Amino acid sequence: MPALLADIVSGAILPGGPALREADIAARFGVSRGVARECVRGLEERGLVSVKPGRGATVNPPDRWAVFDTDVVSALLDAKRGLAILGEYLECRRILEVETVALAAERADANDLAALSDGLSRLTATAQRASANPAAEALHHEAEVAFHEALVAAAHNTALAAMLSPLWRALSALRPPATPPERPPGHAIAAHRRILEAVAAGDAEAARIAMRDHLAGIEDDLHESTEGHVNPRAVGQHRAA
Repeated sequence: MPALLADIVSGAILPGGPALREADIAARFGVSRGVARECVRGLEERGLVSVKPGRGATVNPPDRWAVFDTDVVSALLDAKRGLAILGEYLECRRILEVETVALAAERADANDLAALSDGLSRLTATAQRASANPAAEALHHEAEVAFHEALVAAAHNTALAAMLSPLWRALSALRPPATPPERPPGHAIAAHRRILEAVAAGDAEAARIAMRDHLAGIEDDLHESTEGHVNPRAVGQHRAA
């Protein structure tokens, strides 16, 4: 499936073009018809193709693709429009999370603040582990996601939670293979602490600014990890004054 997925998102196979048939796929990749069928089913589940019995699979237009699926994300980033796609994901996250944290500042109760405090402690502990052992960076990433999930919970808006969960899964595919040496795993602890303090103070505008600055830092990390090929300005980065 990865090769066909890459052909579709790169435009090598165009929407509405000749149908993809199981026999042709099997012959091209030297696999059985059963494997080819599973490949087509995987593409269909991700919205990339529509299957009509006896006619094969036809590629769908991009607006029907499951753009939060991690396989689709990876293929999109490898395609020519990779930087534009990256910008879209980062822009989407910024729009949603900046306002989510403002709601959290207005609505967080004692239980929410306790969960956020515990989350920051876990984030700090895993940062220390990852600083000594790069293999522990995955634990640090999990702790960071958990902190952001606690922020969404504090906003008390189930629709926002449903929108952000698939976005975070997609963004997991965007993480650099390793944290830049000049930005060790603990470099974002202060940013998370600043967010927590704004939420605890009930200051929605300060929370917005803190989250906006934090996300700008993440975009800087991605910029550095791609050796300058991702321009923060090109993906719509904006910092608080």
